Amino acid sequence: MSTAALLGQDPGWITLVKGLLVFVFCVVCTLMAIWAERKVVARMQMRIGPNRVGKFGLLQSLADGVKLALKEDLIPAAADKVVFIIAPIISATTCFMAFAVIPFTGTVTLFGHKTAMQLTDLPVSVLYILAIASIGVYGIVLAGWSSGSTYPLLGGLRSSAQVISYEVAMGLSLVAVFIYSGSMSTSEIVAAQHQWWFSVILFPSFVIYVISMVGETNRAPFDLAEAEGELVGGFHTEYSSLKFALFFLAEYVNIVGVSALATTLFMGGYHALPGLTFTESWLGGWFTLFWFVAKISAFFFLFIWLRGTLPRLRYDQFMKFGWKVLIPTSLVWILVLATLRVMSQRAVSRPLVIGFSIGVVLLVMLATTLYDRSTEKAKAANVLPDLPAPRFPVPALPGQSLITHVQEIEAEAEMENHNG
Repeated sequence: MSTAALLGQDPGWITLVKGLLVFVFCVVCTLMAIWAERKVVARMQMRIGPNRVGKFGLLQSLADGVKLALKEDLIPAAADKVVFIIAPIISATTCFMAFAVIPFTGTVTLFGHKTAMQLTDLPVSVLYILAIASIGVYGIVLAGWSSGSTYPLLGGLRSSAQVISYEVAMGLSLVAVFIYSGSMSTSEIVAAQHQWWFSVILFPSFVIYVISMVGETNRAPFDLAEAEGELVGGFHTEYSSLKFALFFLAEYVNIVGVSALATTLFMGGYHALPGLTFTESWLGGWFTLFWFVAKISAFFFLFIWLRGTLPRLRYDQFMKFGWKVLIPTSLVWILVLATLRVMSQRAVSRPLVIGFSIGVVLLVMLATTLYDRSTEKAKAANVLPDLPAPRFPVPALPGQSLITHVQEIEAEAEMENHNG
């Protein structure tokens, strides 16, 4: 029986139990993700990381959450109090709603009922997730606007521009998945990857999605909406106590959400790695949850790796990369992929398909070469001419005596006069 048919037969209380399990899963993943990020970044920087609260510091995230909840809650005098309070609630609630259509396991038995660990499935499940992600950014925008301060407002404006640009690229990267799976249902997309994962046969789309999901979640090196260096924390500068904790929770649940979506659309979902499919029947089908969590953990490690190695981009570089690189590349890739798909469906001869593919590769190489040459010419045109050495006195370098420094300056002046 298909997953959609199983979900349609679930009684209401089973749906409520699954909803509670999904909520607990997201919260526990957030606590463990914060701990893992602090430990991994600490190892990258040759530090120890949290190791006091609980075994190996595992309860440090929980202790930090309790501390934030018990802190004094301040609201600026210039803030719009109603919107100021609603903004973190919007961010924290929308990030959980995306998990309603994510399949965590295959068919399992829950309290004597056969079901799948998925709340519901829609014919347009992926579009539902994109819509929820778009609503979630309103929490950031409203938080920046309602704070009555300059830096949060700039953070909110940056976030709105960031989400618009990188959601376009993310949406275009998913078109290839829709073409190959023939559906927008998450369970059907997972079923369509029973032979080959889409991360292999649609590798350019996979790369574009991974880059876009980092930009979508405001994570380094794309954390321009927070940007502690120039915005003092960005959109949540004026927030404290439980409201700040809600933004913190929303950030990490969003990371888990986009990682779960990447796993579902490109990495075979809850299915085991190639050669290990026999493990899917273990524990009555519940062992597939292990593979799902393992794939999410791999994506989260990528988030940590990027944060620990790459510096933050300038805002103009960030927007240029989204509009001038990711979106045009996605459009070209969709056209090529759609053409190849039509050729395969109409049984076009293999030499013609190979010739088309080679022609596309040659055109891309030619376009890249021409772009590199134009870039080099633009750089050469902007190079400043060599300026003569300054004739005014300059201070001596450290370790250089003042007398020797003056003698060098006089010698350079005599040489210039002689050459002149």
